[in-house]
Amino acid sequence: MKKLSSIENFKEGDSIQGFYLCVQKHIRHTRSGDLYLDLELRDISGHISGKIWDTVSELNEKFEAGDAVVVSGDVESFMDRPQLVVRKINKATVQHYSRYGFDPAHIVPTSKKDPIKMWNEIEDIINGMKNKYLQSLVATIYKSNKKQLMIHPASVKMHHNFRSGFLEHILTMAQIAKKISPLYSVDLDLVLAGVLLHDIGKLKEINSEYEAEYTDEGNLIGHIVIGRDMVLSAINKIRKFPEDLSQKMEHIILSHQGKYEWQSPKMPSFPEALLVHMIDIMDAKMNLMDIAYTEDQEPGKFTNRHNYFRIPLLKKDESK
Repeated sequence: MKKLSSIENFKEGDSIQGFYLCVQKHIRHTRSGDLYLDLELRDISGHISGKIWDTVSELNEKFEAGDAVVVSGDVESFMDRPQLVVRKINKATVQHYSRYGFDPAHIVPTSKKDPIKMWNEIEDIINGMKNKYLQSLVATIYKSNKKQLMIHPASVKMHHNFRSGFLEHILTMAQIAKKISPLYSVDLDLVLAGVLLHDIGKLKEINSEYEAEYTDEGNLIGHIVIGRDMVLSAINKIRKFPEDLSQKMEHIILSHQGKYEWQSPKMPSFPEALLVHMIDIMDAKMNLMDIAYTEDQEPGKFTNRHNYFRIPLLKKDESK
């Protein structure tokens, strides 16, 4: 393949080739009644409208909205805006196109941390748990969902809403739990199990290979109940799993949102459950503050108010 092109570098007259996310795809008709495909393509540098005028039926079968795609085409100008006329397009997968330079980090926001290293750190935490029942529970669920856990976001639009954001959120929470749990009279393994599994239902709530969106199950049931069911199903396969420990795990998942108005069926009723909730809130809000700083481009000491907190935030002093 020739040099890959980023959307921000597209210029009228360019012939380009690259990997992009197909955000939207619509079949439309020209004024003369001919079919064409109307696309929106995106990478981390920007987005562009794309058009497929020729071999429409054939190319339409090769990809769907939400797919990563490999594209060849020509950049034109339409109403003073760049537009890509697509000549060739196909669905791109890491398995088949990584050798040609395809990296999902180039088309969607991705954790700055290496997912393999994060996974290994989480595995070390699981292996270090002393309670054999909780260790078996967490290890079983994580091993059976490894592929999805490696890439999943932690949310659709809120905190850690990027590729591998779930792992980043969970690892940070586990690291915090290990630091602060010794300061309180709590069961560290129970806190860690709660941290590692409290959001596990998001694997079914959010459908996300590249573009995060809620599944039907996510919209109708939600990750709290889904996660509770996943954990109880795994517990039922572990011989002689203590009933009281099962109830505590169930409660941690049902209460981790912390408030009824935040769709939490229960409020935390014992120290380990409260700690999981508080650590979750802390890491989520710290990430939301990072997002606010990243998205703000205005000069001055403070950000604008257009952020999760709805207040001007004091910017970091980069000189220190």
